[in-house]
Amino acid sequence: MIMLVILAVIGAMIGYFTRPRPVPVRVHEVARGVVEQIVANTRVGTVKACRRSRLSTSIGGQIESLLVHEGDQVKKGQLLLRLWNRDLKAQVTLAKNDINTARATARAVCLRAANARREAARLRPLLKKRLISREQFDQTTTEAKAKTQDCQAARATIAIRQAQLKLAQARLAKTVLYAPFDGVVAEVYGEVSEYITPSPPGVATPPAIDLIASGCFYVSAPIDEIDSAHLQPGLATRIHIDAFGKQRFPGRLRRIAPYVLEVEKQARTVEVEVDFVHPGDEKRQRPGYSADVEIILASHHNVLRIPTEALKENQTVLLFNRKTNRLQERSVKTGLSNWEWTEITQGLQEKALVVTSLDQEGVKAGALAVIEQDESL
Repeated sequence: MIMLVILAVIGAMIGYFTRPRPVPVRVHEVARGVVEQIVANTRVGTVKACRRSRLSTSIGGQIESLLVHEGDQVKKGQLLLRLWNRDLKAQVTLAKNDINTARATARAVCLRAANARREAARLRPLLKKRLISREQFDQTTTEAKAKTQDCQAARATIAIRQAQLKLAQARLAKTVLYAPFDGVVAEVYGEVSEYITPSPPGVATPPAIDLIASGCFYVSAPIDEIDSAHLQPGLATRIHIDAFGKQRFPGRLRRIAPYVLEVEKQARTVEVEVDFVHPGDEKRQRPGYSADVEIILASHHNVLRIPTEALKENQTVLLFNRKTNRLQERSVKTGLSNWEWTEITQGLQEKALVVTSLDQEGVKAGALAVIEQDESL
């Protein structure tokens, strides 16, 4: 009898220590919420200014005056930089004096021409009365016509001198740099007395001044070519900028590039441009910030949803049974989905517990489990 009791105790101990241990799992309680179909950039995007000009004079020269510094706010038409240009100013002055001389010469020539025409007109009645010879009349008439042509030539010379003045003024204008729009000076490349050289075709050289339009920014980001067919201007977006942590800025898709970028060793992408919706958000930006965009293609509200990581490839989920503490496999039908949430249209009820730690060892249908963490709390 004692032996039977001992054997029973040993058997019970063996059964206790060899019983299957529950697998710790992470679960999420099925609830209602928003699920969106989203397209996101494949590589980091960039905050860019609506207008940015890298300004430089079109001719080389020595900087005589540098009227702005980095960070200065400037207005459209404000003088930024001037090269040494006293030789060109002298050419403008000379051209103006040439015009004055040409006008004076033209006035004198045209007065003589007018006098010659009057003289020819006085001789015509005398010729009819045979008081003068034909030869004398013809000589006077020819002289009047010649002087008239001289007058026209003198006036044409004025036009030539005026064109030469415009040319000299155009050359002088190449030595000064004005702001093409309101903005802030980002960079100044050069100092007073330094020599700057314009960039020749095909050769990139630093500009004299980098000017950025203030208060107007957008985000440029690459989207995979596969997703580009679903895009259209006007779609709502969310903008994430690393400098602002977890804050999201509402945006609006404004432009989709009409071509696909083909960069060696990179996926082919389509560049998109996204505007900030609120002007206050736009004014907080700085060009060059790294940014990511989420373009919302569709949105379903108040629908059953589960974490996308809880959905298996065969459109099934593992449920945690609160009564038996075992895992059960359940087939489901899905709707919209993104990397965070998946809409459930059939197969689950609210408050059901779905397993999210599918890659953990021992997590399978029929396994005894214990809740390690409820991610919905």
